[in-house]
Amino acid sequence: MSDEPARWTRATVYPDMWADPADDPRNNEDSPDGERATLLDFLTNYRITLRMKCEDLDPEQLARRSVPPSTMSLLGLLRHLAEVERDWRNWITEGDPLPTLYGEKDADFAGAVAEQAVVDAAYADLEREQLATDAALAGHPDLGERVGGERIAIRELMVHRIDEYARHCGHADLLRECVDGRVGQ
Repeated sequence: MSDEPARWTRATVYPDMWADPADDPRNNEDSPDGERATLLDFLTNYRITLRMKCEDLDPEQLARRSVPPSTMSLLGLLRHLAEVERDWRNWITEGDPLPTLYGEKDADFAGAVAEQAVVDAAYADLEREQLATDAALAGHPDLGERVGGERIAIRELMVHRIDEYARHCGHADLLRECVDGRVGQ
């Protein structure tokens, strides 16, 4: 008997998908108009994908480091992305940076323990930090505007956000499959 979970999906229309089209909350129908709208659409869909990969799991499953020797877990990814959202805000603001959410380097992953309070806090932190970064960026409609101490272009920051979520959605695919066998994009 193997400890590896059997691969499965809930999708019935396209077996390589996470969910059937009628049940998929990501906007895959309409192509947005304009560069900013397109960037925001991609970011939104990756954010939704990450949450979908974490659905229906208990705290132990979310905190499980299911792809050894990596210290990553789905819960750690939620915490990491909350930390990264805060850090991105620090890139675009003048003055003293906001403190880290979880402390020293890699504490976002190390502190991802199988407790419901930690799970609830991770989701709340992520939502709060996403909203705050979105609001900060909304004040800069010109994608070519350079802001913050490093004079980073708003466009570069938005593309970097998409890149970060996309990479971690790939990690989430593997982590989730190793937790309970569920597959799909």
